[in-house]
Amino acid sequence: MPLPGAPKDRVYVAVVDDDESLCRSFSRLLRAAGFHPVTYPAAEAFLQDSKRPRFDCLVLDIQLPGMSGLELSQRLAAVADATPVIFITAHDEPEVRSQALAGRCAGFFCKNDPGERVLETIRATVRRFAPDIRQPADCQQRAGKAHSTSAG
Repeated sequence: MPLPGAPKDRVYVAVVDDDESLCRSFSRLLRAAGFHPVTYPAAEAFLQDSKRPRFDCLVLDIQLPGMSGLELSQRLAAVADATPVIFITAHDEPEVRSQALAGRCAGFFCKNDPGERVLETIRATVRRFAPDIRQPADCQQRAGKAHSTSAG
């Protein structure tokens, strides 16, 4: 079920979090709302997925093993990937929150915030940004190359 204002049949949302139970919960919530979620246990797994769809929104955990959610967002911005980002965290620290909000953050939530609040923010974000996130197809390839270059 596409959202109003979304120009394609499916609305894809990536959830990048190392908490497997949170990923399962978010996936169920997103599917029930008509989204098509894809989960990743780490930022590196997201970048290495050469078959990932073009996402309409990213839900990123701030604290991930390896590359953080903030670093992933910065890496994507560096290759002109304009996909909006919603951050989630188990540890709401003022310094981290201000770092996230200074970037291209469409929302910032604690993991214990009600899922419906996060879902409403995802809906609003997709409606607002859908026309702007039709980036060139090679954005994902550039992000992956930037990762493999810096990782090696």
